[in-house]
Amino acid sequence: MRIGDIADGLTRGAEGIAASVSETFLEPVVRLGVTGLSRAGKTVFITSLVANLMDRGRMPQLRAAASGAITAAHLRPQPDNTVPRFDYETHLAALTGTAPHWPDSTRAVSELRLSLKVRPGGLGRLLGTMTGPRTVHVDIVDYPGEWLLDLALLDKGYAGWSRETLERIEARPGGAGFLSALGGVDPAAKLDEPVAQGLAGAFTAYLQAAREAGFSDCTPGRFLLPGELAGSPVLTFAPLPEPAAATPRGSLWREMERRFDAYKAEVVKPFFREHFSRIDRQVVLVDALGAIHAGPSAVEDLRRAMTEILGAFRPGRNAWLTSLLLGRRVEKILFAATKADHLHHSQHARLTAIMQALMRDARRRADFAGAETAAMAIAALRATVEETRTRGGESYDCVRGTLLETGREAALYPGELPEDPALLLDPAREGAEDWLDAEYNVMRFAPARLTLRPGEGPPHIRLDKAAEFLLGGRLK
Repeated sequence: MRIGDIADGLTRGAEGIAASVSETFLEPVVRLGVTGLSRAGKTVFITSLVANLMDRGRMPQLRAAASGAITAAHLRPQPDNTVPRFDYETHLAALTGTAPHWPDSTRAVSELRLSLKVRPGGLGRLLGTMTGPRTVHVDIVDYPGEWLLDLALLDKGYAGWSRETLERIEARPGGAGFLSALGGVDPAAKLDEPVAQGLAGAFTAYLQAAREAGFSDCTPGRFLLPGELAGSPVLTFAPLPEPAAATPRGSLWREMERRFDAYKAEVVKPFFREHFSRIDRQVVLVDALGAIHAGPSAVEDLRRAMTEILGAFRPGRNAWLTSLLLGRRVEKILFAATKADHLHHSQHARLTAIMQALMRDARRRADFAGAETAAMAIAALRATVEETRTRGGESYDCVRGTLLETGREAALYPGELPEDPALLLDPAREGAEDWLDAEYNVMRFAPARLTLRPGEGPPHIRLDKAAEFLLGGRLK
């Protein structure tokens, strides 16, 4: 290595330490990671969170907002110059315009900095009389949930990953098509690139079908969001049945194994080195209602995905990750079931209980004892109103909104969630094909047309409670 390179590295290291000290004592920074599983609505979450932090009239459960400690909020240029900016203004216009519509989902990493002027309380208030309000920067890092699940691949070899994937693929939508393409393929045969490409294409089609059907663990994530990697060798592999004997160099198995290892080294590790390792707080958005509607297998898949996610944050799980995170860790992780506005408020506690049960089980299975965790049911943007309808002498608590597909108004009674989450989770864990005694429905609602008063952000459900858990301790 050249002396100039060493000097440049030392200079950048010193600058990084200086910036960290400055941020800690002068203008603290909270890096909030936001990701979602299977259409959970992270673009809407970020847009509504920022809008409601800038206009805090609907944020009573965020203590710093309710007390008036936050005196101002505005957007500032983000610190990472090579990361695309989250297009807040365009997304907000989509949600609040005269013809509201859901914004396009983000398909790569993006970032947004929101700076809050905070008047200190307690001892800080005494010191604040000399210094005035302080600035707290909230750097929101948006990235696909599939990329977070990819971290679990770092603990796996190709043979183990292939075995696990093939075990669960048959029961999933699209699985039969991939297994058909795999039939007759000899893993020990010499590599034939068109065969490898055909298998990778069939595997990608399976992952897309599984995600469309509401399944959460659809890794490797870049197969669904390839970007500039489309067609590259790191995305041209697929699981194979393990051969009975050792395979020679140049065989299909050995090349698939090499590409799997390259995916971990050249795709997964750089993402977590550059983004994941710097996150302080994390929110994982989950479409739990969609999984319940899809059936027991989708709920069990969600539980498995939550276990993998908590495992990703577990200190000491992976030697490479442990060295990367030395001296730094995620402090809080929130699992939020979105689309709570698709349920009458009388069932919100049941949805929260289901999420809490899923999280407790995931913590136990991941042997997790790291960050503080919480689970709740939220709606980042409320798209429905509630009403009670009577039919056949029975009363039903419904929600009403505009259907996304037709533009017509409709009322939805989604079914009654059980008071005991075990009535859902046990059949899912036992491999049940359908719910025996219940039926759960979902509809796709369009965003409602809004009339916002000055000082008010978009209507939501418990977004302020989520913000208090994630940010409240840093805004005192």
